[in-house]
Amino acid sequence: MRYNKVVYSLMALALAGCASMGKTAEPDPEADLAYCNEKVREALAHLPADSTVMPRNIEGDARHWACRPICAEEWCSGFWPGVLWYDYEYSRDPAVRDAAAEATRRLEPILDKPVFDHDLGFLMYCSFGNAYRLTGDDHYRKVIVNAADSLATLFNPAVGTLLAWPRHVKDYGGHNTIMDTMINLEMLFFAAKNGGNPYCYDIAVSHAETTMRHHFRPDGSCYHVAVYDSETGNFLRGCTHQGYDDSSMWARGQAWAIYGYTVVYRETRDQRFLDFACKVADVYLDRLPDDSVPLWDFDDPRGLDAPRDASAAAVVASALLELEGYADKDRAARYHDASRKMLASLGGDAYRSGDRNDSFLLHSVGHHPAGSEIDASIIYADYYYIEALNRLKKAENGDNLVAKK
Repeated sequence: MRYNKVVYSLMALALAGCASMGKTAEPDPEADLAYCNEKVREALAHLPADSTVMPRNIEGDARHWACRPICAEEWCSGFWPGVLWYDYEYSRDPAVRDAAAEATRRLEPILDKPVFDHDLGFLMYCSFGNAYRLTGDDHYRKVIVNAADSLATLFNPAVGTLLAWPRHVKDYGGHNTIMDTMINLEMLFFAAKNGGNPYCYDIAVSHAETTMRHHFRPDGSCYHVAVYDSETGNFLRGCTHQGYDDSSMWARGQAWAIYGYTVVYRETRDQRFLDFACKVADVYLDRLPDDSVPLWDFDDPRGLDAPRDASAAAVVASALLELEGYADKDRAARYHDASRKMLASLGGDAYRSGDRNDSFLLHSVGHHPAGSEIDASIIYADYYYIEALNRLKKAENGDNLVAKK
């Protein structure tokens, strides 16, 4: 089923009609996934022949993905293979599967070098994790287990967390942990129960517990960076790297927290982590603008004039589709409605790329303080968007999204 421009235009008109009548548009995962499949085909036709690069962003008036070298230093290299696996899950197109397998294979040499930083989870689990889930090929499992062993070398028992950025220890004056690292715990959990070192489970739990104690303010909003004394493990301070300031709520950081603690509860069934996942989700939802796509930082003094971050919305939408299955009745209803509203907004003309470029989504923000990727299409926004759509389709088909222990 191809999603052509005529169908896209008709759906845009339909959504506009619903808005004009005061109704909330509902996402249509089948149509939205068909749109993504069409965009994947366009991107594959336009990507360079160079097998040493992966898509990263589309900025300004550019129409095609700007690519960066495949390496541990480029933390986004695993998202394009993940996008292809999710598209294959929907389309069952053998050509997409072949492209996904080839893109995934190209990441494997990263493990031949010493671990660079915590982003090894983003690199190897978004790619090899989805490959194993959809194919059952044991080679993919072995790669994930090896990657988890490498990631585990960043764990500091005195602190209780993984070191996020070894290159920045001197800059921050100690062991630094960032909220993004919560997403990389899923690879450790997978390895521990799929032939890897059981200690990976303990590392993941310790990281989640320590982060829960020190990385959040009383209202549930998070710092981007937590700094600890590398020898004593004492918490020194919370600060930001990519947010507006040290006391602000950076949208994507809060999104990582919601997603990460949902995964930790799934893997542990420890009520503390479920309660905390709900707490960090609630403070995010309480501050959303009307279209449910956040400002890049909730405390940007420009208010609604500040850039939006579609990537954060995609991450949270995907997380809430799972979290609603664990939460109590009232919260589950809230998360159910919120996730669908987010996906409806992302699927509308305001955030879709349409015929403007090869991505799924517009209007994400990468590193605002550095002036990098502001109001751009970014590959991880597309990854979590297509993940969320696949989850929504399964939910509407009656499949249980709640993982069983």
